[in-house]
Amino acid sequence: MAQPNPRDTRRRVSDYRARLRAQGLKPIQIWVPDVGSRAFLEQAHLQSIAVSRSPTEEEDQAFVDAVADWGDA
Repeated sequence: MAQPNPRDTRRRVSDYRARLRAQGLKPIQIWVPDVGSRAFLEQAHLQSIAVSRSPTEEEDQAFVDAVADWGDA
């Protein structure tokens, strides 16, 4: 399969973005944690231990359960 021409790709992307802007949309970039990284997993584990040892653990868990209940959505 032939490689796409970079100029054609840039033009298509530019046209696509222009159509979105014409619809009143604005591009943004969002950086989020890499939930698969070892550092994230280690930190999540440490934080879960801290929460489980908290004197308000039951209330904290009740809050999480309340906001996580999406019903039949």
